[in-house]
Amino acid sequence: MLHYEVRKPKTATENPPLLILLHGYGSNELDLFSFAEELPDELLIVSVRAPYEMGMGGYAWYAINFDAANGKISDLDQARKSLVKIADFIDTIKKEYNTSKTFLLGFSQGAILSYALSFNYPNKAQHVIALSGYLNEELLPKNPSEEQINTDYYISHGSVDQVIPVDWASRAPKFLDNLQLKNVFSEYPVGHGVAPQNFYNFKSWIEERLK
Repeated sequence: MLHYEVRKPKTATENPPLLILLHGYGSNELDLFSFAEELPDELLIVSVRAPYEMGMGGYAWYAINFDAANGKISDLDQARKSLVKIADFIDTIKKEYNTSKTFLLGFSQGAILSYALSFNYPNKAQHVIALSGYLNEELLPKNPSEEQINTDYYISHGSVDQVIPVDWASRAPKFLDNLQLKNVFSEYPVGHGVAPQNFYNFKSWIEERLK
């Protein structure tokens, strides 16, 4: 079982909507958890720690290695193992808290896995928020168009992001459009981070789906 932090709903309901938070490379479960107090009261918010320890309080969903010839190389075997862990974790939390709809919010590496989970485990999450990440087709099933996916997506990225180029992020809406999956894409004049206006916009996006 993955380590996590939880904010229980401030307004009690029998079947609370669930928001799962997946942090980025080298961070931990407390990073995105700082959003929790500002998000809708009815949400059960669970921030998950990635399984691979990096030291100094940092964790990763999968290793990223660098070499002179090929540049940045992602360990996709580790990524796939993390996907299984995340899927099992979501099932455990759903059962424990008797939740209703599920939102999945990922930042950077967490966003990459949020996309991948939505295709490998169709409709496990009804709503995906992908912040400062990209859709890695190597982590998707071979024929994703055959899956009956009803998930919709909120995508945002910094226009001056030097970690993950905005061009990488902007491919996701085109991919999703081709599969007729609902999505919105926004750019903000920041680097690899979440601008205040971005936070308020995805908060509103969540609120619309809680009505």
